[in-house]
Amino acid sequence: MEEARKQALLKAVSGEPFVRLMDIRLVDVGDGRAVCEMEYRQAMDNMHGGPHDGAVFSLIGEAFEVSSNSYGQTAVALNMNVNYIKPAKKGLLRAESVEVNRGRKTAMYKITVEDREGLVAVCQALASLKK
Repeated sequence: MEEARKQALLKAVSGEPFVRLMDIRLVDVGDGRAVCEMEYRQAMDNMHGGPHDGAVFSLIGEAFEVSSNSYGQTAVALNMNVNYIKPAKKGLLRAESVEVNRGRKTAMYKITVEDREGLVAVCQALASLKK
């Protein structure tokens, strides 16, 4: 990945209001891949005291957004299928998005989320590639 595109993505992510609200950080990016982190804290709990699925999904979504837009071509989500494996533990959550396939019109990604004890969620996501 060229440095100028990498810096542009880092700047774009740091300027997203929702990303700032959730305190999501882009820690690594390359062609077709991205790693994002977020501190899971009590304010992100659901009614049962565990992680709200929307908090975990937000981290997944950001990693997917960055990886699918990493080539400089606009990509938007068509579908995201998430399987939650276990409730996340409070503390650092890390999402890694990796491109599985890229065609002319769509691209597919596998996104995993881990906490300090291992796998929390797995997502298969499909992006539409704009001209």
